[in-house]
Amino acid sequence: MSKPATTSPSAENTQLKDIVAHAKEYGFVFQSSEIYDGLAAVYDYGPNGVELKNNLKRLWWEAMTQLHGNVVGIDAAIFMEPRTWEASGHVAGFNDPLIDNLDSKKRYRADVLIEEKAAEYEKAGDPARGAALTAELGRLLTENDLAGVKQLILDEKITDPLSGSSKWTDVRQFNLMFSTQGSAVDSDAPPVYLRPETAQGIFVNFLNVQKSARMKIPFGIAQIGKAFRNEIVARQFIFRMREFEQMEMQFFVRPGTEGEWYDNWKAARRRFHEAIGLPAEKLRFHDHDKLAHYAKAAVDIEFEFPFGFKEIEGIHSRSDFDLTQHQNLSRKKQQYFDNDLDPATGKPYGNYVPYVVETSVGADRLFLATICQAFQEETITEGEGEAQTTKQRTFLKLHPAVAPIKAAIFPLVRKDGMPEKAQEIFDSLRFDFRLVIEDKDAIGKRYTRQDLIGTPFCIVVDGQTLEDDTVTVRDRDTREQTRMPISALRAYIGEAVSFRRVFEKL
Repeated sequence: MSKPATTSPSAENTQLKDIVAHAKEYGFVFQSSEIYDGLAAVYDYGPNGVELKNNLKRLWWEAMTQLHGNVVGIDAAIFMEPRTWEASGHVAGFNDPLIDNLDSKKRYRADVLIEEKAAEYEKAGDPARGAALTAELGRLLTENDLAGVKQLILDEKITDPLSGSSKWTDVRQFNLMFSTQGSAVDSDAPPVYLRPETAQGIFVNFLNVQKSARMKIPFGIAQIGKAFRNEIVARQFIFRMREFEQMEMQFFVRPGTEGEWYDNWKAARRRFHEAIGLPAEKLRFHDHDKLAHYAKAAVDIEFEFPFGFKEIEGIHSRSDFDLTQHQNLSRKKQQYFDNDLDPATGKPYGNYVPYVVETSVGADRLFLATICQAFQEETITEGEGEAQTTKQRTFLKLHPAVAPIKAAIFPLVRKDGMPEKAQEIFDSLRFDFRLVIEDKDAIGKRYTRQDLIGTPFCIVVDGQTLEDDTVTVRDRDTREQTRMPISALRAYIGEAVSFRRVFEKL
């Protein structure tokens, strides 16, 4: 039976290391600038990684904009007028509480150290103590009591993960935004920031989109784009990076209806993650203990990574904070005129600043969750009788819709017209699917290579193919082999890899 690698505490680091090594060896993720010893917390996606990530992004995009008649897209610039970040609160308040260890000279996020301690309690069978610790952290951060945060670290006897030392500095705040010079000729020009989130590009274009797309509330604006944060604690592979990609949708609603829409999107987003192959038992909701001052509700969808349950998506009820802030600072109205009749008065709702429900998923975190879940190990039996042997098999059990390569075509031997027939099949299907042809090594080794990158189907061209135009199709997950006509391949593969298979579950 196949299974993901165990997630017991003693195996966590080993499992993550195995996944990181697999990602590099098979062309999914590389350390950025590796030949120069790399740039910390920055990664490049390889040939298979970029295909998988693009498939996940396309799936999210079409699920948002194609399945919902009231959600449209936008692609806003990374650079924005600096006052944007004043209005959003990022200039004044986009900070992390940091603490240094005096012995190791390493810097950590104080809240992450405490959250990891809470996770230890949970794993040890004391979830109540973990929840109480998380709640106390939330209270201290809400009150900006940094001295209290340090004392909590001392009270919990939290030590440096590297040195084991408990000698800590005071906790202080550190702004996470990257800035650059705003003008090539004016050295006194205010700094321009690399956006720390993609949401503000949506908010400042609210009326442009609403009017040009003739949208009626409730409606959403979706965007996929890069964001940048000067993370001090950037670790756990691609989970926390300085350059990352977000998939966000801001849903604009009539004030008073935000609670209903928040619940609707909360349920819809969880269904999405389950539909692409993340099992229900490895997903959970985590309500925020510390709410932003403008938020009415906030919840994370967490996935159980090898290093524990961590956020992959946030759903937030943001009230009218963002549009009101931009309205006040820009002095341009950000209001919508609602012609619908208020049943309480019988009159149109009129002008108002819409409330917002946000869904925001990290593309890189979703990629990592997908790889972690897909990484499977099983013991298989080969041969019969006295020749029977067992061996360990590793493969990526990716949903066929997101797999980088949909099918591999194998000529059994490199002669007798089989390579030419394989090329003919490739040419007939390449407009529909991403395919590869492999003719090197024994057929078993070719199967193994495709298993390791998650290819759902392998098509074998043999002597019989030349006689009757049939091929053997081998399934990645079951290893079962089916004989079928070449003419049936397009429909057979297309059925399995279609996004429709995911959408039907939404």
